[in-house]
Amino acid sequence: MSVAVTQFTRLLPNDVLARAERLRLNPQRRRTNRMRGEHLSGKGGTSLEFSDFRDYVPGDDMRYVDWNIFSRLNQPYLKLYAHEEEMHVPIILDTSSSMQSEGKFELARQLAAALGVMGLMNVEKISVFPCARKSGDAPLLRPCSGRASLKRFFAFLENLQPGGDVPIEQSIENVLAHHRGKGIAIVISDFLTFGDIGRSFNLLHGAGLEIHGIQILGPTEINPELTGDLRFVDSETSQTLDVSSVGELLGLYHQHRLGLEESLAGECRKRAGRFLSLSSDSDLKNVLFDQFVRRGWVR
Repeated sequence: MSVAVTQFTRLLPNDVLARAERLRLNPQRRRTNRMRGEHLSGKGGTSLEFSDFRDYVPGDDMRYVDWNIFSRLNQPYLKLYAHEEEMHVPIILDTSSSMQSEGKFELARQLAAALGVMGLMNVEKISVFPCARKSGDAPLLRPCSGRASLKRFFAFLENLQPGGDVPIEQSIENVLAHHRGKGIAIVISDFLTFGDIGRSFNLLHGAGLEIHGIQILGPTEINPELTGDLRFVDSETSQTLDVSSVGELLGLYHQHRLGLEESLAGECRKRAGRFLSLSSDSDLKNVLFDQFVRRGWVR
């Protein structure tokens, strides 16, 4: 007799969620805010206020394992204590029309969900800022933390749909009108924009946020197979471009695409940040538990 297993969220399989809960975001430099602690750690001390539990991870200080829970469940959990500091993690998620194709938005939401879980379970302050339409106010998830915020966090991401028309660089500037606090800014986008992304990254950096940029492109954007005479239509502006003998221009296209990737990586690195470019058909587990770990994004 088989037993049906309930998915906690449709964004992440339960096994991926369980593994993500045991990882932590790993900034190159820890930028924190000297305020009453929403940043929690497995560091103890009698003057610190107990706040939550999380799974034990090899390398954690054994002094803060809750042995009473271990004796009952035979599973080690670490006690978390509030410190006089906190780290904010705004997730800036591109929901523009160009993200609708080839599963780009689906992978973007999954990465946002997994990285957000890592922050929430270590009681960082997680917020989500989707790119929106020029008409109307943008939806946003205000800072939240801890295991109790998981359902609200997942519900917000699950209800997001692509189709906005605000470019990513403008969205970043809009975020800073609402965001306060130092930490990590996770920017997930295809970065297909004519705007000045360097200026937007300067603003994030100046606000005390380490930039973790993730570019997601579709397989046909990475390696298009085109021939003949074609008309291209911009998915966001509806502008058209007629091209003859498009196959002859593929070399130039690849040159510009790789140039964009190198430029984005450089813009992140020179501000002590990180950058990764992915195909939308990338394996989620490989990205989270191999690439992110090997590159030091999470631990």
